[in-house]
Amino acid sequence: MADPKGFLTTPRETACSRPVAERLKDWNEVYVPGSLLPIISKQAGRCMDCGIPFCHNGCPLGNLIPEWNDFSYREDWTAASERLHATNNFPEFTGRLCPAPCESACVLGINQPAVTIKNVEVSIIDKAWDNGDVTPQAPERLSGKTAAVIGSGPAGLAAAQQLTRAGHTVVVYERADRIGGLLRYGIPEFKMEKVHINRRIEQMRAEGTKFRTGIEVGRDITATDLRKRFDAVVIAAGATVSRDLPVPGRELGGIHFAMEYLPLANKVQEGDFMAPPITAEGKHVVVIGGGDTGADCVGTAHRQGAASVTQLEIMPKPSEDRPTGQPWPTFPMLYKVTSAHEEGGERVYSVSTTHFEGDEDGNVKALHLVEVEFIDGKLTQKPDTERVLPAQLVTLAMGFTGTDQENGLVGQFDLELDGRGNIVRDSSYATNVDGVFVAGDAGRGQSLIVWAIAEGRSAARGVDRFLTGASTLPYPVKPTDRSLTV
Repeated sequence: MADPKGFLTTPRETACSRPVAERLKDWNEVYVPGSLLPIISKQAGRCMDCGIPFCHNGCPLGNLIPEWNDFSYREDWTAASERLHATNNFPEFTGRLCPAPCESACVLGINQPAVTIKNVEVSIIDKAWDNGDVTPQAPERLSGKTAAVIGSGPAGLAAAQQLTRAGHTVVVYERADRIGGLLRYGIPEFKMEKVHINRRIEQMRAEGTKFRTGIEVGRDITATDLRKRFDAVVIAAGATVSRDLPVPGRELGGIHFAMEYLPLANKVQEGDFMAPPITAEGKHVVVIGGGDTGADCVGTAHRQGAASVTQLEIMPKPSEDRPTGQPWPTFPMLYKVTSAHEEGGERVYSVSTTHFEGDEDGNVKALHLVEVEFIDGKLTQKPDTERVLPAQLVTLAMGFTGTDQENGLVGQFDLELDGRGNIVRDSSYATNVDGVFVAGDAGRGQSLIVWAIAEGRSAARGVDRFLTGASTLPYPVKPTDRSLTV
């Protein structure tokens, strides 16, 4: 146990955010650089080293949290990094982007503020990079086997890194012009600067992983050709089909999916555009969808100089305290104020869009909505609650409905799908096609980054066993069947 009295004597502290007026002028990460350094060892000392560490259950990766908390308290950052990397290929991603279900499962969180696990994690990996502890881990010998990975999001990258380190020759195919998937083009720069992706890609290249960008499997290369070239294929293409809103006026200009809007802002930061082709500057912006992607749209619109920003959510406003039906150690649905919400805008709950109104040029100018409530388990419109919001830019951030089936990937591989549009796989992540595996959102459906990395690692083990008859890769720390999710 790091500090036997730490959880009694040390209050919870988290990273400090830069002032709103300052951070709205740039796209840098919102946190004050170095703000964790003076406090992080004591924060790690709040960990109670529980006999049954429920934080393990909360984390799909099975991170060894009490162990690296102890090392962090003692400021043995090299050892902490080693334990952190034992279960997580990319802790700098999860430490910035994960909603931290581990903290919801923290035993201390039963009646006190939980340990700042996420802040400790990101501090460990940032120190590891600064200290030179993150180095390429090239295999001692090659197996002679080859594997293709389709998609370079967190699941694809994790699978590729594990398979490369096992000695297989791995090629990652990405249809975008840069590696990273939604990490690159779906996550705004102010949540995670892309330097964190770039240096991981360089590490993977040094280990032997090969990357091919601008190639869409199903269009630019067929499934048949891919299977001829490689001994195994891992599909980690994500669940990229955005959920639409089929109401009158949807065809008007200025209404876009979030994944049409957000990537363009990131491309400006990459230097591809001087200004984004779709911008919120001077416009009344309405974001439909109350989740993290919606919050990303809110923060992006603020930085682009929107006249106003309103975020709509069809569900009721969540409770600020843990609901009785979501007891510890489950991950509760709580009212969350993200950095984007701190920056302004209005959030409206329990409303549904009825239709859009356009101007004489065919562009959206207003959104009509109505309040809704649950009656006998069904969402029902409340009479006499209609109202109109000005809207010159609308982003649809209502989640995703499955993997892309229009590019030919699913059909050419002749993959079996479940009722939710996800690719069916067994416990080893193998699909119905011999030698073809699936990991991440393509098989699981829209989920968290920690699940993507966990599934990429587990799928890599299934591929390694398929290629060699055995596997030297670590066993999955915990079952990853959907029925067992937290």
